[in-house]
Amino acid sequence: MSHRRRIAFVAADSEEAQTALLRLRERYSDVPPEEADVIVALGGDGLMLESLHAYMEHAIPIYGMNRGTVGFLMNAYTEADLRERLDRAEQVQLHPLRMQTETGDGTVNEALALNEVSLLRESRQAAKLRIRIDGVTRLNELICDGIIVATPAGSTAYNLSAHGPIIPIGAPLLALTPISAFRPRRWRGALLPQKAEVAFDVLEADKRPVSATADYTEVRDVHRVSVHEDRQKAAYLLFDPEHNLEERILNEQFLP
Repeated sequence: MSHRRRIAFVAADSEEAQTALLRLRERYSDVPPEEADVIVALGGDGLMLESLHAYMEHAIPIYGMNRGTVGFLMNAYTEADLRERLDRAEQVQLHPLRMQTETGDGTVNEALALNEVSLLRESRQAAKLRIRIDGVTRLNELICDGIIVATPAGSTAYNLSAHGPIIPIGAPLLALTPISAFRPRRWRGALLPQKAEVAFDVLEADKRPVSATADYTEVRDVHRVSVHEDRQKAAYLLFDPEHNLEERILNEQFLP
C-alpha cells in the first residue's frame, strides 16, 4: 500500500501514551479516525479493545503500539519508520461474538465481544446454569462462579486465567470454560465449533442472580443468554511480520 495512506492516532489517558501521541503527531501528519486509512492506537490491550469496537463499523485496520502494561495485542513502540512498518504489517481479521440477553422483565439487549462473553454470579450464592448447544441440552445443571465463551483472540485473556485452553488464531473454535465449577466438579469445559450457538438458562435467577458481560458491556440480573459468532461483523488488526498475533498465541502455550 502507498506511503500516502492517511493515519489517525488515538491514545490512552496515561501520561506515557499521551506523550507518545504528541511526539507522533509532530512527526507524522494525521487525520480524524473516521477519515483515516489506518488507526495507530497508543496504549495497552484495553485501549486496543475499545478502538476495535469503536471503529468496527468503519472497517478501518488498527495498528497498536504498546504504551500500556500487558500489550498482548500491541506491537513494540518505536517512533521511527512508522509508515514503512504500516506498509509491511500483516492483517488479522477477527469476527466478534454477539451476545443476546433477556432479563426477568423481558428486556432484551445485544452486545458484541471480540474477547469473550462471561456470565458471573452477583451474590454469595453460586450461579446455577443450564447449557444448550445448538438447541441441545448438554449440561442440565452447572453450579459455578460463572462461565466464559471465548474467541481464539480472547482465549489468552480471562479464559486462560480460568484455566481454559489457548486456541490458535486461525482455528474455527470457541472455548467454553467454567469458572470455579462446583458441580459437576470435574467438568473443565469444552471446545466448540465456531458456528455453534451457545445458550444459557439461569436457574433460580431470583435467588442466584447472574450478570452477563460482552467484553466491557455488562447486563445485570439476566435470565437467558445466547452467544454466537457474528460473521457479518469484522475487526482488523495489523501486526509487524516478526511478531504477529498467531505467533504470540502459539508462543503463549510454551511459557513456563
